[in-house]
Amino acid sequence: MARILVVDDEPDIVRMVVRTLEARGHQVVVARDGAAALELCATTPPELLIVDANLPQVEGAEVIRRLRASPHTRALPIVMMSAADVSLGEASEGADELVMKPFVRETLVRNVERLLAPRR
Repeated sequence: MARILVVDDEPDIVRMVVRTLEARGHQVVVARDGAAALELCATTPPELLIVDANLPQVEGAEVIRRLRASPHTRALPIVMMSAADVSLGEASEGADELVMKPFVRETLVRNVERLLAPRR
């Protein structure tokens, strides 16, 4: 299945997302902040990125902006997670999907599978 990078600094959220995606056969890599996510994407780009809006060092929206600016990661499918009330056009600009916390696992899985479908 797909290699997915999950970027979040909340251990409970990370644990739940990792378990959910691994149960569906995906390989999951975790970064705890935006700077680490950018470094991982530069060295070994994932097939899909799940990024929290509020991260230490580099915010989720800035991570997305930088990835969209690079020819190597411009087309990377991105799901943004947020506990704040934002729309897909505001803080999440550049994300393909927005998932509000707390979320139902099936909603996350549905978004991930839909974004990965064109790559299969």
